[in-house]
Amino acid sequence: MTIFLYPATTSAAGPTIRPGTTSSFAVLGGTTITNTGPTTISGSAGGDVGLFPGSSFTGSTTVTMSGVPHIADAVANTAQTDLVTAFDDISAPTPTIRATPELASQIVTPGTYATTEGTFANSGSLTLDAQGDASAVFIFQAASTLITSAGSTMTLLNGAQACNVYWKVGSSATLGTNSTFIGRIYALTTITAESGASIQGQLLARTGAVNLNANVITNASCTTPTPTPTPTA
Repeated sequence: MTIFLYPATTSAAGPTIRPGTTSSFAVLGGTTITNTGPTTISGSAGGDVGLFPGSSFTGSTTVTMSGVPHIADAVANTAQTDLVTAFDDISAPTPTIRATPELASQIVTPGTYATTEGTFANSGSLTLDAQGDASAVFIFQAASTLITSAGSTMTLLNGAQACNVYWKVGSSATLGTNSTFIGRIYALTTITAESGASIQGQLLARTGAVNLNANVITNASCTTPTPTPTPTA
């Protein structure tokens, strides 16, 4: 059964979110970054990998990145400071409260969402429908965890863009084996992308680790639709 979720109030442009220098980072960790197997990191917004204050990036030799590694340097330090600002920004909007955390088989329209349980999960297929507005913003506020199942998928519909999908996670996020995930994860502690998980967005952890395993991470910038010319007589 498909369920349509409509927020109580929606602003097309959404709230103000200030990502700062985090925008160019596809991966940003706090304590460590670990990688197993071949992982590819790229994207038009930036394919940088950062870590601060930790300095251990194990498995880096099997990571192919289009950007620059910033390990325990001033750039990563600034990005972590900016991450706190962005985390607070996506925590601020008043959400529509869902009764259950499960997002599978649902079509979600722009807005801000939270659950009574403080968690989000996707065990199947989630569709994000922008309803023709390319600037539409989706915010998911998880007070504790975000967990997606193996093989789960997410789909963009009617102009929705991955760069406008935000996940605030109060503790840790886990993306299941061979799953497809869309959006920017701002986690307080740890983010784990299990084997073969594909991410359109960012994995940004404030105080914990980012664990990778043969993933494809694409940090794409937003695109502006080309207006249709008005015909002349």
